[in-house]
Amino acid sequence: MNNFLRRKELKFAKFLEESRDVILLSSLNEGVYDPSIFKAIFLAGGPGSGKSFVAQKSTAGMGLKIINSDVLFEKLAKEAGVDLSKMSFEGPDVKVRDEVRDRAKELTAKQMQRYINGRLGLVIDGTGRDYTKIAGQKKMVEKLGYDTYMIFVNTSLEVAKERNLARTRSVPEELVVQAWNAVQHNIGKFQGLFGGSNFKIVDNNVYVSDREVFGDVWKEVMKFAKKPIDNWIAKEWINQAMKAKAK
Repeated sequence: MNNFLRRKELKFAKFLEESRDVILLSSLNEGVYDPSIFKAIFLAGGPGSGKSFVAQKSTAGMGLKIINSDVLFEKLAKEAGVDLSKMSFEGPDVKVRDEVRDRAKELTAKQMQRYINGRLGLVIDGTGRDYTKIAGQKKMVEKLGYDTYMIFVNTSLEVAKERNLARTRSVPEELVVQAWNAVQHNIGKFQGLFGGSNFKIVDNNVYVSDREVFGDVWKEVMKFAKKPIDNWIAKEWINQAMKAKAK
């Protein structure tokens, strides 16, 4: 491990422990009373699609827990004194970046597991490049009783390139093209996986403030999040949780 990352190991450990306490307490307090219990919304979209922006607009007020390793990646990079805006994609910078990213993914996986332990409502933010990974996550949470939904945020390749250049943490254009092509290839597969009623495409070629566009998405997502639980696995878990609280 790079020397400066080794010096930050204790800080990472402390951060992990503090995160564990906060997340565990949140799960215990909300749990069976979570307004979006047993609901998991998957986000997919290419680079520069504005997934986080769309998620904020379309899932606000539902109490959903957002799972996004990029948030922790940027936090840990800052803790370690890494300026991601100046990092190269070649040479020693690659190893440093990958070490920080791996730690962020590790923490995010632990965070997601604790939320799932409480069966809290989730927004799972991913690029959509890896169909198999998302299909596996969907299958995993459904086995626990979750209902699932996908918001697919779409843009043209040219818009993706423009937004990448405007980002603080941009990537080489060839990586943008590769990722965009992979995500486009998966649109039909995702639609088949989630089904027409639980799959929503959002055209975000323009950063719209159009209330009608996001209002429509918000209504669809709200309808999904508030839909009564009918899964017998979920009902049994809630029943057992309520009995445990009554003791």
